[in-house]
Amino acid sequence: MFDLDVLLPDFWSILDAVPVTLAMALTIFIFSTLVGGLFAFIEHRRFPVLRQFVIGYKVVFKGVPMVVAIFLAYYGLPPALHFVASLFGIEVNGHSLPNWVIIIVALSACVAAFQAEVVKGALNSFDSGQSDAAHSLGYTQGQLFRRVLFPQIIVSAIPDLANAFMVIMKALSLAFAIEVVDIFAQAQLTAALNFYYLEAFIIAALFYMVIAYVVTKIADILEARLRVRT
Repeated sequence: MFDLDVLLPDFWSILDAVPVTLAMALTIFIFSTLVGGLFAFIEHRRFPVLRQFVIGYKVVFKGVPMVVAIFLAYYGLPPALHFVASLFGIEVNGHSLPNWVIIIVALSACVAAFQAEVVKGALNSFDSGQSDAAHSLGYTQGQLFRRVLFPQIIVSAIPDLANAFMVIMKALSLAFAIEVVDIFAQAQLTAALNFYYLEAFIIAALFYMVIAYVVTKIADILEARLRVRT
């Protein structure tokens, strides 16, 4: 039976996980966007060898389920870290690596493959005639990127980047598989104490909806302001 009396205690309990979840999501978003942007640039400029590596990377990480990538990182990252450190004569216990670091690495690697496509699409939408015009005016490559290219591609990419952030938020629910507590995991732990599972998951769903609404509004405001400037 649904019990209204447990909603408020559940709310405060699950609220504790919100800052941690947002911090992890933002970190993954930044890392994956930077790596994905670099991959998109490499593919757009058709750098030999590197371009083939990027294509292979995207095929792998688009096809591997995120939960599989998490467990691969969980079991593979500590010994890999120990091996790399030993090459430089450094003694490192890879198994002391915090699980939240493993989650950030695993999900960043997965999401970077999709972020590369987002940035690549934005780059392909850029009119190359503007580059020629900028060069005719004496713009350097750096000035072209800062003043012409970046402002336009970021506007094109904002909606997809906002969607990517929410994908990361939902993907973090898989983190409980290696004992990292996010909003979803905290809802499970809270419900396990009082056996009111429906109430706990309703609160969790409300948190996700509020975060999605805020992210969407921020993205809309940024897009509108940047469009005015461009």
